[in-house]
Amino acid sequence: MFFQQVINGLSVGGIYALMAVGYSLIYSLLNFTNFAHSITVTIGAFATFYFLAEVFQNIYAGILFAIVVAGILAMLIQILGYSVLLKKNAQRIYLLITGLGISTMCDNLVIIAFTSRFRVYPANFSTKAINVFGATVGTIDLIILAVSAVALIIVQLFIKKSRAGLAIRGASFSLETASIMGINTQKLILIVFLIAGALAGLAGALLGAKYTAYPALGSNMANKAFISSVVGGLGSITGAVIGALILGIGEVLISGYVSSAMRDIFSYTLLVIILFVKPSGLMGVDTGERA
Repeated sequence: MFFQQVINGLSVGGIYALMAVGYSLIYSLLNFTNFAHSITVTIGAFATFYFLAEVFQNIYAGILFAIVVAGILAMLIQILGYSVLLKKNAQRIYLLITGLGISTMCDNLVIIAFTSRFRVYPANFSTKAINVFGATVGTIDLIILAVSAVALIIVQLFIKKSRAGLAIRGASFSLETASIMGINTQKLILIVFLIAGALAGLAGALLGAKYTAYPALGSNMANKAFISSVVGGLGSITGAVIGALILGIGEVLISGYVSSAMRDIFSYTLLVIILFVKPSGLMGVDTGERA
């Protein structure tokens, strides 16, 4: 039973990690929390559903479609919502408020466009369960865990090994200095939003596969991803993954052994404790006031 709960927790934590890494990437570069991130999660789920319903009933093809759509949407949010403020060197709190406005507006547009009904994918991963060390583990949880791990490894390799990744790491210390050194920072920001959006779209597609697609999906789950990134340390990719796994496993164990009603209480209590004890997070660095 315990092993089964841990696998389920790792599966949920893997999805949180996909979203939390997006938060951390944007935060490390621009020093603000992109609360519009949640809508790309929702669109990822709905893009997958409509691809499966109208185009081709293959869950993997649907996930790839969601990644593309969410990545493009994230870049549009940056171009239409943030770029003007960034060019004016606006205070980061204005960017945060803009993100909240975009999130609220888009959540309502999704309800208008798709209604508030819950939608089940017409094609999905295998629902069979397998026996692992005497525990019954759902195949879907193992697949979600594997897909999340592969995606996170690819992003980590991109950040560590590619020239664009090197530029992102350099710009995370000082965007202005990177610009002086000849780096096209506008293009770099778009790349970061593309990566964050693609990961969020993947997270939304996997959440839709594990649960269902509905308009508030992104808002509900992105809150947990934000908690994960704060616990791990905003701006730290490794910290975001660690925070997500801690939160995912913790929530599942609390739900399984105590009460499902305590799940959200555990999450927000963990957030408050971290902010009191170590505001910069487990692996974050205190660099002063940010948004």
